[in-house]
Amino acid sequence: MTRPALPQNIGEYAEKFTTEESPLLAALDRETHIKTARGVMLSGHMQGTFLKLFCAALQPLRILEVGTFTGYSALCMAQGLREGGMLHTIDIDEELHDIAAKYWAQAGVSDKIVQHTGDAGDVLPSLNETFDLVFIDADKVSYGRYYDQVFDKVRPGGFIFADNVLYDGEVVLPAELQSKNAKAMHEFNEKIQADTRVEHFLMGLRDGIMMIRKK
Repeated sequence: MTRPALPQNIGEYAEKFTTEESPLLAALDRETHIKTARGVMLSGHMQGTFLKLFCAALQPLRILEVGTFTGYSALCMAQGLREGGMLHTIDIDEELHDIAAKYWAQAGVSDKIVQHTGDAGDVLPSLNETFDLVFIDADKVSYGRYYDQVFDKVRPGGFIFADNVLYDGEVVLPAELQSKNAKAMHEFNEKIQADTRVEHFLMGLRDGIMMIRKK
C-alpha cells in the first residue's frame, strides 16, 4: 500500500539529502513497527518532512487530518501551525491513541491537537470549523465521500491533500487487475480531475499525494 513511486536507489538518494529525521520521530516510527502489524501505513521520514515544511510555509491556523494512525503525520503538521492554531485528527482505532498521545506530549504539541475517535464519515459533519489544510489518509474506498464532506469546510485558497493515490502503482494497471483500493484511488483521481472548483497536482512522493487547492 505504500510502495515508493521512485526507484529504490533514487528514493534513498532523496532521503539522504532531506533534513534528518528527529530522534523523537524515529522512535515513533520504530514503536509503530514493533507494536502494530500495519507499520507500512506510517507517513514516515520523507512524507513527514514534506508535510512539516509545507505547513511551515502555509502557517495554517486550522488543520484537519482524516486518519491519525499512531500520530506521526499529525506531529509533523502540528509543528507548522501558526500561533494559536489547532489540528483536529480523526481515527476509529482507539487502541492507538496512547502511542500518538505519548509522542505528541514529548514534542510539546499536545495542546495543539484535538483527537476525535470514531468513523470519519460520522465525525466530519460535527466539526464546525474552517480549515486551511485537510490531509486525508484513511480507508481508501471512502476518499470521495470524505472529500465531499470536507470541501465546504476548506477556506478559498486552502488545500486538501490525499495520500496513497498511486496505490502501489496499481492505478495504471487494467481495471480487471486492480485491487478494490486501487480502483477507489483511480476513481478518486478522476473525481478530482473533473472538479472545476480546484487546481491539483499529483505528486509522486512515496505512494503518491494528490495536492488540491480550492479556488
